[in-house]
Amino acid sequence: MTDFKYDVDADGVAIITWDAVGKSMNVLTREAYGEFDGFVEQALADDAVKGIVITSAKKDFAGGMDLNTLATIREEAGDEPAKALFDFTMAGHRVLRKLERAGMELKTNKGGKPVACAINGTCAGIGTEIALACHHRVMTDNPKSKIGLPEILLGIFPGGGGTIRYSYMVGAMAASPVLLEGKMMDPAKAKAAKMVDELSADPLEAARQWVLNAKDEDIVKPWDAKGYKMPGGDPYHPAGFGTFVGASAMVNGKTQGAFPAAKALLSAIYEGALVDFDTALKIEARWFTNVLMNPSSSAMIRSLFINKQALEKGAVRPAGVADQRVKKVGVLGAGMMGAGIALVSAQAGIEVVLIDRDQAAADKGKAYTEAHLDKGIKRGKATPEKKEAMLSLITATPDLAALEGCDLIVEAVFEDTAVKAEMTKKVEAVIPEDCIFASNTSTLPITDLAKASSRPEQFIGIHFFSPVEKMLLVEIIKGRETGDRAVAKALDYVRQIRKTPIVVNDARFFYANRCIIPYINEGLRMITEGVSPALIDNAATQLGFPVGPIQLNDETSIDLGAKIARATKEALGDDYPENPADELIFWLEDLGRLGRKANAGFFEYDEKGKRLGYWEGLGEKYPLAEDQPDLTEVQERLMFAQVLEAVRALEENVLMDIREGDVGAVLAWGFAPWSGGPLSWLDIIGTPYAAERCDQLTAAYGDRFACPQLLRDMAAKGQSFYGRFDPEAKAA
Repeated sequence: MTDFKYDVDADGVAIITWDAVGKSMNVLTREAYGEFDGFVEQALADDAVKGIVITSAKKDFAGGMDLNTLATIREEAGDEPAKALFDFTMAGHRVLRKLERAGMELKTNKGGKPVACAINGTCAGIGTEIALACHHRVMTDNPKSKIGLPEILLGIFPGGGGTIRYSYMVGAMAASPVLLEGKMMDPAKAKAAKMVDELSADPLEAARQWVLNAKDEDIVKPWDAKGYKMPGGDPYHPAGFGTFVGASAMVNGKTQGAFPAAKALLSAIYEGALVDFDTALKIEARWFTNVLMNPSSSAMIRSLFINKQALEKGAVRPAGVADQRVKKVGVLGAGMMGAGIALVSAQAGIEVVLIDRDQAAADKGKAYTEAHLDKGIKRGKATPEKKEAMLSLITATPDLAALEGCDLIVEAVFEDTAVKAEMTKKVEAVIPEDCIFASNTSTLPITDLAKASSRPEQFIGIHFFSPVEKMLLVEIIKGRETGDRAVAKALDYVRQIRKTPIVVNDARFFYANRCIIPYINEGLRMITEGVSPALIDNAATQLGFPVGPIQLNDETSIDLGAKIARATKEALGDDYPENPADELIFWLEDLGRLGRKANAGFFEYDEKGKRLGYWEGLGEKYPLAEDQPDLTEVQERLMFAQVLEAVRALEENVLMDIREGDVGAVLAWGFAPWSGGPLSWLDIIGTPYAAERCDQLTAAYGDRFACPQLLRDMAAKGQSFYGRFDPEAKAA
């Protein structure tokens, strides 16, 4: 059984067809790369073969490299993992260079065979890199297909020749945004970006015809021809100099230096532009190996690819429960959250009943979907027909009787236990006996909310993040009596709407908010200590967080923080720890400075809602200390405030699977993506150092940094979190 097939048609065109065995998407393994190389050799050596077309037997062309291959190479290499990774990368370069040269004579560039790629669907990663090595690329004209080099999103960069080939092809200025943003392009945009040469309804036939009609000059790459100059100028050319200075500024502006792959990518382009093409490929391989050897890349690949994919495929779904895909969902509450839930449900083709107190409020919630689709039509991402079809799936009404026939209810009413309890009882009187009831609460314990239900085994929490249509994660919360069918229903629904689910046990603030709130509070505490707000927020963004804790509080609203603080204090009574951050947010709330929504909070805003700077009144109440703390000290306070809660959640069995702790943190609130998540970060710095740092922070700042017993025990044994808790490692 092989992943590639070889055939020569009646016209003498060798067709190399990629069809990975047992996979819905082609991914490249070491063994498959060897097969591919062998077929290329065979075609080039056969005088009867006029040229080569590479295509796919699946609906899409390729999904990239099997990233487990890189891990396997590292593990098998013993004491020389860097050498093994470099040698593997260079072996791949030699295969694609052979394809690119296609038998041409070195001096004359004559005698080669034309090679075309027929891209019949989505193409990413090494699939795109193989295509770039071909002389001509024909892509389907289906606008739903995408092509790109998204490796940067996984903590690496295109190391199979894509970085050098694409930058040599279009120049550093045009290549840098494509490579650094990792965006997948539709066929029309890809053609404009020169990633493909031709669009066709029948890419295979178009590629064949190109091969049969290609001339010698058609198959010589620009960098193999005499007099080649990089588009836009080399680094020391006046035009090129400005390009590279600008690109460096752009990278550091966007990444704040927190993502090693971005810097390595730009270094490969810059250094590769100073030498010949083959030396440039070697430089790319060196930087690629450098990134692969950085623990950040391993952590990102594990969390954002392997673990994320496993969770989306149902890794934590209860065994033995039949398919629970949702046919009709009732959404209670047509405010911002309810409207967003209705939108993503309709996008998935699910029938929606959107309930609110009166028809006007319900209609307003449905209008959210209409406005979203109108924007999509303007951008060419939707059609009037699609809009009509989606809106027809949503019934907006105040009539609870319309919920008859629903198999899932998602309650998104006011965050108050009594209000939610009243709605639960009213709705259970009209919905089917086997209907699952879910509460979209962000803080209220599910076990307590389930007391209002006559079917607590069918009651569960489904916590969406705002805005629903943009956020990738959904947190599913099991109450004390929640049954397996409810968990399976929630998981199947979240997968239907194309979100990533995590499942946690019930506890105050669940998992995500349990970690987010200490992050915000630590930032606010520092303000009360006289630490510069700019230092606090910049310390966070330089760690890779999308926004700092102070800005995050303004975005989520200050009165929400005040409400949570009061509710927590009421629930915990004497056990509630005094927090100077509370005094700060209560003061701002009393002043009416409620954050972005009020155009006044920690920041000043103009009339259009644009942030102008930190509010001067903050410094008047909490003057800046003469001696400001070290940047690393601020960063470690912000990091440990969160990661210790993640450890406690694991220790208390709120987190049942370590993978969910890391994936959830990165997707829910953007926890330092380069680290792979809080538990991966602890593995990077090492549990012995983490325990020691906890003791130092506790002595300096208080018991909130006290080392959890689990972490102390692991530190004493020199254990890592993934070494001890990784389900994949246990399975192996």
